[in-house]
Amino acid sequence: MKYPQLKLDNQLCHRLYMASNGIARAYRDSLNQLDLTYPQYVVMMALWEKDQISIAELLEKTAIDGGAMTQILKKMSDKALLSITKDSQDKRKRLVQLEAKGKAMQDQAADIPSQIRCRFPSINEQQALQLIELLDLVNSDLN
Repeated sequence: MKYPQLKLDNQLCHRLYMASNGIARAYRDSLNQLDLTYPQYVVMMALWEKDQISIAELLEKTAIDGGAMTQILKKMSDKALLSITKDSQDKRKRLVQLEAKGKAMQDQAADIPSQIRCRFPSINEQQALQLIELLDLVNSDLN
């Protein structure tokens, strides 16, 4: 090979790409049971953590693109999982709030993280924490 730096086996980015695709596949069955996509699940986790937040806060918390977020919230609103209202203090702000169906879904989703964690039997807890740290550094550098 003329340029070894172009070899796929030497690429960190390709490993991240493969891992991302693999993780999306790992979540698919669990999320299909909830009728959620992975980005919708991320929004739900953010709202279970803190309900009734502004769209700006939700964008910051989830790191989902603004255009994509609009579509995600519309679909989730159509499913009666959440509602979007104007802030009584600032009419320019829109607040996202879980509906009863969205709140109840938290119980159904409670086991998903451990189901996914079981898909990584060769990574111990310390390594998982190191991986989180490293990925946080990667994301920080990229942002």
